[in-house]
Amino acid sequence: MRIGPFELPNHLFVAPMAGVTDRPFRQLCRRLGAGYAVSEMVTSRKELWGSLKTSRRADHTGEPGPIAVQIAGTDALMMAEAAAYNIDRGAQIIDVNMGCPAKKVCNKWAGSALMRDEAGALAIIEAVVATCVPRGVPVTLKMRTGWCDTERNALALARAAESAGVAMVTVHGRTREQGYTGRAEHDTVAAVKAMLRIPVVANGDIDSPERAAEVLRATGADALMIGRAAQGRPWIFAEIAHYLAHGEHLLPPATRDVQRWLTEHLSDHYSLYGEESGVRSARKHIGWAVRALPGGEAFRAVMNTLDDAAAQLRAVTTFFDQLADGHERLPGAPAAANQDHIALRA
Repeated sequence: MRIGPFELPNHLFVAPMAGVTDRPFRQLCRRLGAGYAVSEMVTSRKELWGSLKTSRRADHTGEPGPIAVQIAGTDALMMAEAAAYNIDRGAQIIDVNMGCPAKKVCNKWAGSALMRDEAGALAIIEAVVATCVPRGVPVTLKMRTGWCDTERNALALARAAESAGVAMVTVHGRTREQGYTGRAEHDTVAAVKAMLRIPVVANGDIDSPERAAEVLRATGADALMIGRAAQGRPWIFAEIAHYLAHGEHLLPPATRDVQRWLTEHLSDHYSLYGEESGVRSARKHIGWAVRALPGGEAFRAVMNTLDDAAAQLRAVTTFFDQLADGHERLPGAPAAANQDHIALRA
């Protein structure tokens, strides 16, 4: 699997998610089996580039390549400038956001709202390509099937993007109107894949090894992009890779391994955000990690009252110490009809 000059180790990608796929989370997912990860979106508004939020999103310290940054905006020139800004800060691939369904993004006609204006969307793509490609930086596009059920134009926009020089297209199998409701459909992905020569990535509701195999069979996609299913379960990439290669499930990860991954992730998280902000934003990652575990809901209620990093780390360590006393492997993992005996470690 290649994106421009970059050969990737596998075809399992981490989806860009605002407020989630920061550098520590991307690095954790890469460590646990993802072959590629895209940053949370960086605004094209220059006046916000100096903000603390943007500086954190543009931080790639120690991150393995290729470094992919998603940019969002509505103006072609501003998007081209945003691409150059991020390349200067280490981006090796630029991803154009035409998939975000959030109202605060779409109300400004960015994200998936751009799909309602194909001419404007294409102008952005062409401007970003013209900035990036001469510098040896591929441009990718993330989009939805369309604005709503009656306005599905993914095929037309994907064809235009390929002609403009985009190196890869990712399609989330929902319209903007659907948000994250209902079930993602991948017939559109299959149609886009059949039409394009460049790599096509399927995204949406890929939440198990079986579903991953099903989507690959149905679409012929070159890669899979996984978002919400990796929240609290970043080892899902290794699980899917093993299932696709062998047709068998990995055993659930060892409880002590999950404890180690989470505490190391939290330490990286505090380093990026600082203690006050880091403790608050870490709560969601901890909550995702424990939500399906025995005592997880009660632990979340207590953990959300803690306001310093040391106390938060101690609480997480104690929770998993107690869990490990009764469970060598993580309980509550999805049942598998044909589990093998290969343990997941990293």
